[in-house]
Amino acid sequence: QVQLVQSGGGLAQPGGSLNLTCVASENINDYFTVAWYRQAPGKRLETNARLGQDGAVYYIDSVKGRCTIAVDNGKNTVYLQMTKLKFEDTAVYHCTVVRQGRAYWGQGTQVTVSP
Repeated sequence: QVQLVQSGGGLAQPGGSLNLTCVASENINDYFTVAWYRQAPGKRLETNARLGQDGAVYYIDSVKGRCTIAVDNGKNTVYLQMTKLKFEDTAVYHCTVVRQGRAYWGQGTQVTVSP
């Protein structure tokens, strides 16, 4: 069973940047998709960014041009780079990996955008 351990996040000012990291406990080179979800206070869980094995990338409209999802297969790591942060980016962020028909979730990382 794959375990995902997240790091990064924290407090940032509007317009700032944060990088989230998600390290898998084993090789995930055969992933079907990797993704970052987020859940803001009082709101439902939403897909922030998703990357398919075929290279297809999806970003929610509100983060297009500001976020980049990437995978380093050699390090079994999924990244989310966030720039030009906005107040509405405040949320708990979860990484996910779908492989071999199963979905694995990270523990969640708080991102707070505040002056």
